[in-house]
Amino acid sequence: MAGEGGVTFVQNRYWVVRHGKSIPNEMGLVVSSMENGKLEQYKLTPEGIKQAKLAGESFLKVLKEDNIPLENVRICYSPFSRTTHTAQVVASVLDISFEGPQCMVLDDLRERFFGPSYELKSHDKYPDIWALDEKDPFMQPEGGESVADVVSRLTNALINMETQFQGCTVLVVSHGDPLQIFQTILNAAKDNNGSCENDLASRIQAVKIPSVLSQHRKFALQTGELRSVV
Repeated sequence: MAGEGGVTFVQNRYWVVRHGKSIPNEMGLVVSSMENGKLEQYKLTPEGIKQAKLAGESFLKVLKEDNIPLENVRICYSPFSRTTHTAQVVASVLDISFEGPQCMVLDDLRERFFGPSYELKSHDKYPDIWALDEKDPFMQPEGGESVADVVSRLTNALINMETQFQGCTVLVVSHGDPLQIFQTILNAAKDNNGSCENDLASRIQAVKIPSVLSQHRKFALQTGELRSVV
């Protein structure tokens, strides 16, 4: 996709969807480690499955309105059970084979790890982390990932997707914090018209600064919410 001034910014169109309401959401639990996140017991609730179906139907409507053929669609998702479950439901609505080449799991799209002092504890603790993010997005919660840490792996995920796909419409199925951060860096990189850097990694690095990253909560998504990014 060409940006302003003819600068090639990204080769694909990107949409995001946050996983549908999950069992951890219903239980009020922080489940952010890979080990726990992959457990089947933390999949979607029945309401979450409905949300994922609605997201898939909304996405399908957009594809039809924009005359985007299904063969040009790619679904990239976090390996956690709640995101895998969401991606499976969306793929089913779109009539895309989940086991086929159009669907790809990317570890770098996993949930932000909030650290052992938050893991499997009440999600009432999230505001503490977001307050820390606003103060210093390079500061890690004890044993966990900072916003800047998540930016590093999301940059890897983007480069991976940009390398694998050209001219596709990519749906990224991930989690609240990673998707807020994903939108933050892509919007900032897109708006950074003063940058003479053409490659994606350099453009993101240029906006990987506290004043940008500390604002990621502005891009918050509800469970099952679908949104266009670039």
